[in-house]
Amino acid sequence: MKRLLCLILILVLAAGLLAACGKEPDNTAVSGGTTGPSTTEPEATPEPTPEPYNAQLLTGYEKDSGYPDNQRAVAIMFNNLIDARPQNGLSDAEIVVEIKVEGGITRLMGIFDDWSDLGKIGPIRSARDQYLKLIMPWQMLYVHDGQSVVVDYMVRDYHYDEFNLKQVGSFAWREPGRYNWAGKTNLATEHTEYTDGEHLAEFITNQGVDTYRDYGESTFFNFVDYREPARQLSGSEVSVAQQVTVQHSSSYRTRLTYDSSLNLYYMSQYYGSKTGYLDTVDQNNEQQLAFDNVVVLFTDIHAYPQYAEKDLQDVDYDFGGYGYYIYGGQAERIRWVKGVPEQALRLVQMDGETPYEINCGKTYLAVVDLDEYNNFICEALPTAQG
Repeated sequence: MKRLLCLILILVLAAGLLAACGKEPDNTAVSGGTTGPSTTEPEATPEPTPEPYNAQLLTGYEKDSGYPDNQRAVAIMFNNLIDARPQNGLSDAEIVVEIKVEGGITRLMGIFDDWSDLGKIGPIRSARDQYLKLIMPWQMLYVHDGQSVVVDYMVRDYHYDEFNLKQVGSFAWREPGRYNWAGKTNLATEHTEYTDGEHLAEFITNQGVDTYRDYGESTFFNFVDYREPARQLSGSEVSVAQQVTVQHSSSYRTRLTYDSSLNLYYMSQYYGSKTGYLDTVDQNNEQQLAFDNVVVLFTDIHAYPQYAEKDLQDVDYDFGGYGYYIYGGQAERIRWVKGVPEQALRLVQMDGETPYEINCGKTYLAVVDLDEYNNFICEALPTAQG
């Protein structure tokens, strides 16, 4: 009986609610004993539709009218032997990559958004697989003079031949009279090979190379949205990094010094115990290379057993590892993952999964042997002695 009474009560309340919801609104308003039409509330102004995210591949900045949209980026190998310095064209690169190759030396790979608009570039050097694995997922054009046997196999196995521009005689020239950092001329042939945008464009057109690539909203790093303020580093994993020293081997070291007035890291390289560090300068414009971001990743690097006599270096990208993101005079510990060559490099937070954002701008990227971890230094700038 109680259940029946409850059911009747629920139905009565529901009917009253429906009647209230369906009641016609009162079109009159009472004010001082008079009636009249009600005033209509003004419609709310709709929120403006945000502009679509339209970031550049290599820097994360917004694309402007001159950006080469839907065009493959290009990666170019630079000789980094001391006699090959200063190089030409590195200051135009959006990303500069440095990794150890055979004999404890490093090479530099400049990555550029627009290959058709490059000035003088070089000296050009041969390809190594540790660099190709970084650009392969993006199907960039890869410009170099010669390549290792490991690159031979990779180009074949991953069908990368069309984008692997190794026919240097067709788009480069030699300058046997060039001078190096010490004013020395008559350098070895390997220090004298150059190209530029005009020669590359002519070669690419003549060879019918496919230059189209729609990257969509993808970017090389996971950048902070350019519509948002830059991210400031803070927290327990952050340390002072006004001067950063990256040691690739006992003879190859790179130093990046923070200029707080410009919020940039300026690059210099080691020239031996007698000379120490000298500014890394682009001979095209006499400007020292400068970067918004510094990314240093550590992993196992060792000689391929089957090519030990050539000391070809195998950089282990399979299992990821730890590293540092350096920005604004601060360094933060991060993790990174990559995997097989077709997979892109990803920076992640210390949990190993959450994407890690870096700020928009140019980046120096170093991949460093774990054996050199204890020689990696982030410190405050030395104070002037009074």
